[in-house]
Amino acid sequence: MEQPKQNIKLVSNKNSRVILPNILTLFGVCIGLSSIKFAFDGNFELAVIALIVAGIIDGLDGRIARLIKGTSKVGKELDSLTDVISFGVAPAFIMYFWSLVEIGRLGWLVALIYVVCVALRLARFNISSSGEPTWKDNFFEGIPSPAGGILVLMPLIYSLSEIQLFNINYQIAVPTLFIIVSILLISKIPTYALKKIVVPRNTTIFLLFSVILFFGLLFIYTFNTIVVAGTIYLLSIPVSAFHFYSILKNKKSEEAEETEHHEDVL
Repeated sequence: MEQPKQNIKLVSNKNSRVILPNILTLFGVCIGLSSIKFAFDGNFELAVIALIVAGIIDGLDGRIARLIKGTSKVGKELDSLTDVISFGVAPAFIMYFWSLVEIGRLGWLVALIYVVCVALRLARFNISSSGEPTWKDNFFEGIPSPAGGILVLMPLIYSLSEIQLFNINYQIAVPTLFIIVSILLISKIPTYALKKIVVPRNTTIFLLFSVILFFGLLFIYTFNTIVVAGTIYLLSIPVSAFHFYSILKNKKSEEAEETEHHEDVL
């Protein structure tokens, strides 16, 4: 009598859904570490491109995990550790080899401060993201670490671009930008959380067109596009802060009106 065949699975479906985004995250950290090697060899163009690719992967792995229901606590911690390396350590080394080394110990100190601020920002994010979902989830406290990693590279990216509007003293601009970005990382200034923006279905086609256009420009005019995008992001920080506090003010007004209404009823 023949026995029914049994399908042998080395990994369960649930575990496979968890493994896929984690593999993507690890691939991102490998690219981030490779950017340090490129910078050490003096190939700063490839170093910047590697970090941009790592940033794109960082934006995709979380979305893929949520899409296939493969989120896990391990993946969350792994993503944070990856961000410290790819957007903390790697940009600090790249900019140290490119410019900060010229100002000696002060340059190394500035790089250390930046990496510490990235680690502190990620630690705070892991703690604060465990609460109940609210409208505040549409905003970050401070700038996210991938944005910080790109922003500190802006002087290098500007020097590689065709946009040469100003003559910049990099020995002053680079450490100054490092300090400003470090403060923004650990600050509580509200900034837009682009990962959590929900787009109405009737505007999806425009979003897809915008994404395709952006990546097309990024592929053809890589450094020029990053300079423009970085400038727009910097300008959006005060806008996001104003938007956050205006919503907060309206919420408090609504709560006060509800309280007064209940008191009148009683």
